[in-house]
Amino acid sequence: MEALADFWAAYQSTLGFVVVNAFFALSAYAALSTGVLSFATVAYAAFGGFIGAQLVLQTGIDPLLALPAAGLAGAGLAYAVGLLFLRLEGHWMALASLALVLITRVVVLNAATLTGGVNGLSVPYEVSLGALVVLLLIAMFAFHRLSVSWYGIASRAVREDPAVAASLGMVPRRVQTIAFVISGAVGGIGGMLLALTLQFLAPDTFFINIAFTMIAAVVLGGSYHWVGAVIGAAVFTALPVVMQALVPAIQDVANGAALLLIMIFVPRGLFDPRALALRRTPVAKAAGGPHA
Repeated sequence: MEALADFWAAYQSTLGFVVVNAFFALSAYAALSTGVLSFATVAYAAFGGFIGAQLVLQTGIDPLLALPAAGLAGAGLAYAVGLLFLRLEGHWMALASLALVLITRVVVLNAATLTGGVNGLSVPYEVSLGALVVLLLIAMFAFHRLSVSWYGIASRAVREDPAVAASLGMVPRRVQTIAFVISGAVGGIGGMLLALTLQFLAPDTFFINIAFTMIAAVVLGGSYHWVGAVIGAAVFTALPVVMQALVPAIQDVANGAALLLIMIFVPRGLFDPRALALRRTPVAKAAGGPHA
């Protein structure tokens, strides 16, 4: 029991960051599921995080009650961003979203009334790990329901071939706009949860590191299913901690080697529904006999 208590004390904060990073990864996946590579989650997280934090600080309400406001703030910004950025294609979209990340930092530095400017913003509230896990389970259930709905079918069609999707009566731009709004809502909530986890927000809290971490987590976990985003966030967050405990002298080398091995031997990510289906097919045929 004592060893279990020591483990919990040592890694409780890591588990909290796993949940927060899972929200960021799901936000990035929402856009990527329609074929759009966007780093704009950082902007949604910053907007939702600061709006939610200020709401709590000004009114004193329970931080969890401010989450819908953070989600709405992120969704509203994402809708505006989508109207502008979805006119772009391919790498231009990615570059524009990276530029938005840089612009976000400048805004955070200069909007001192909302963000605290260079001094940052103290958020003397916290959220329990249990509440974080429950919130992640709710988000996962929502993504599951979306994946089996008409939107999930439309998003996969648009990702594979927008022209074919349009010929089937779908409107790719509309589907991608919905994906942006979902991405913004999840990113805004993730930003608020990060504020409650760190209990402090600064101009460097929402910057390039989060942008690349969330995309790397989605690719590592598997960009073809929302489960991959959650798995990738967990691995990407926990791996440095594990390597620090096992091989502290070569932690960075071990991190890089582990990630390279995963990407070389599992190029479609740790969770690949298509590969799982192909593995199950021979088993199903064998179980059903020659007429299966």
